[in-house]
Amino acid sequence: MSQDAAHPTGDPQGEVGSAWNRPRNGPNQTRSQDSWVSGGIAFAGVLMLCSGVLSILQGISAIAKDDVYARVGSYVYKMNLTGWGWIHLIIGVLVAVTGAGLLKGMAWARFAGLFFVALSLITQFLFLPYAFFWPITMIAIDLFVIWALVSRQEGVG
Repeated sequence: MSQDAAHPTGDPQGEVGSAWNRPRNGPNQTRSQDSWVSGGIAFAGVLMLCSGVLSILQGISAIAKDDVYARVGSYVYKMNLTGWGWIHLIIGVLVAVTGAGLLKGMAWARFAGLFFVALSLITQFLFLPYAFFWPITMIAIDLFVIWALVSRQEGVG
């Protein structure tokens, strides 16, 4: 390779495929950033599957009136524990199915995932008085999934 090819001079017009078309920091930085974001999407899909299954188990436990959950006295969003169980069960199924769709590369799964995970985050927040540490963990997972889905670039994946 000649020294002229490494440091182009002259007018960049018409030099398709030459060093003029390369990004300032080189092509490797763009590819590594794209793969990092794609990896975040795959990880978000796996987390959505896990979060959905865990929410399903949380719902089943609440429907069965298990002694896992504390009895709440006066609470603005107080609902029958069975009602909360059905809410978590339904949202868990929707999040898990959407996570599977995201892993398969379905276009609808990204936007549906944003909606269902945001809904899951809200319901976990409202469920805080019943079990404090578990909803906090689920909220943290939901926040990461939302970040990964929002930060995805259209040209990636």
